[in-house]
Amino acid sequence: MSTKITLFCSAGMSTSLLVNKMREEAQKKGADYEINAYSMGEADKFAPEADVILVGPQIRFALKNFQAKYPTKPIAAIDMRAYGMMDGKATIALAEKLLAEKK
Repeated sequence: MSTKITLFCSAGMSTSLLVNKMREEAQKKGADYEINAYSMGEADKFAPEADVILVGPQIRFALKNFQAKYPTKPIAAIDMRAYGMMDGKATIALAEKLLAEKK
């Protein structure tokens, strides 16, 4: 069963570019990840089934709310540099670090 890495941002547009880079990176690694991005307004619908939740820098203010609402899930804000560079490798590494810490 694939690991669900779910990204949330303000509208889901720019984050979809990062998702594509992350998918490319996962494919190179042979990792079985299901990676999707949604707007913050869709969190109640998609966050409960996520294995890892990553929050875009533009909604970093919502990080504590996500952590309070989903206390059993690994959640972090995406690094501003990694986001700005659309660095799929760094963002996958963040998700993997969170997963490893959860175990």
